[in-house]
Amino acid sequence: MTAAARGRDSRSARLSRLRVPGTAGAKRTPFVLLVVVLLGSGLISLLLLNSSLNQGSFELSRLQRKTTELTDEQQALQQEVDRLAAPDALANRARQLGMVPGGTPAFLSPDGTVRGSPAPALPEGVDPAAYTVPEPAPVPAPEPSAAPEAAGPAVIRPAAPLPGVAPVPPAPTAKKSAPTTGR
Repeated sequence: MTAAARGRDSRSARLSRLRVPGTAGAKRTPFVLLVVVLLGSGLISLLLLNSSLNQGSFELSRLQRKTTELTDEQQALQQEVDRLAAPDALANRARQLGMVPGGTPAFLSPDGTVRGSPAPALPEGVDPAAYTVPEPAPVPAPEPSAAPEAAGPAVIRPAAPLPGVAPVPPAPTAKKSAPTTGR
């Protein structure tokens, strides 16, 4: 081989070893972009996770504060109920309403015998021997109607409503129906 041919071969061998700088960078660009996108999305997701945890923490502290307030209110109401349900408070309230302590109790046995001597409950300072039972208030008679069967059974109502007692509606009455033959 001639020197010129050898020079061409060695030159072509050297040229084949050389690479174009643009081709290696072009192969790395998608990988670099993928890494940057993954890092960016990871940072954004961490930021969102952190903000949602902070929001949950604020909500938790708000609910704990409300629970404390409601517990305090419940305890205050329970103390008020306990104060009003105390025996001395009940006795004072009963006296204000005109109630008197009960007398000697009497008990009924299952066979119908009475144990003890029943006595009316009297206010303090009243002599039991001088006490007389008041007569019940008269109940006005119902007005006669032309057709008593059509009106239904008579309902007895008190002359005046009792204070502090809600009126009771009349019970429904059964209507008469024609007899059936069984068929």
